[in-house]
Amino acid sequence: MFIRSERLFLRPGWPEDWQELLGRIDDESVARNLAQVPWPYTAEDARQFASQPQDPRCPHFLITLPTSAKPAEILGCIGLARIEGQVELGYWITREHWGQGYATEAARAVLRLARVLGHREIVAGHFIDNLASGSVLRKVGFTPTGRLRQRFSLARGYEAQSVEHRIDLGCPSDCDCDDDVAAMRAA
Repeated sequence: MFIRSERLFLRPGWPEDWQELLGRIDDESVARNLAQVPWPYTAEDARQFASQPQDPRCPHFLITLPTSAKPAEILGCIGLARIEGQVELGYWITREHWGQGYATEAARAVLRLARVLGHREIVAGHFIDNLASGSVLRKVGFTPTGRLRQRFSLARGYEAQSVEHRIDLGCPSDCDCDDDVAAMRAA
């Protein structure tokens, strides 16, 4: 499965991506904001991640920036995962690409796919000291649930507070669903 957005190309990881992936996530400031990424991140971690099979209902993607001058550069990763019975959105962007709207653009693309896949609700969280991730989540339509929870971070090596968010995909505002509902009410 592949997704093309305005500036990005989201694609599955392939086993041969492990070296570039390692070079991109080998940054403690990135890894510490993730729950399931260890620090230090090793070659074996990268090989394992790049070789993971895709779940057709909860796919994950490498976020790439296509250019004509060279092969597409990996900027990060985004995907859906089933965690504790819920579908959760997770993502990371390399530090040199922070603040350029790539996480927001990739998240919007994956949420459109989630609707197509029939997901009704997606959850997400960010560690309380990662305000930028909270901003991304709000930009793409997530709302804070008002719940804080302790979540273990492999990179940090301890539990940290996570701000929980959710988005209802039951009737997306960027499709004809709203118009269909209005037409049914008028009839």
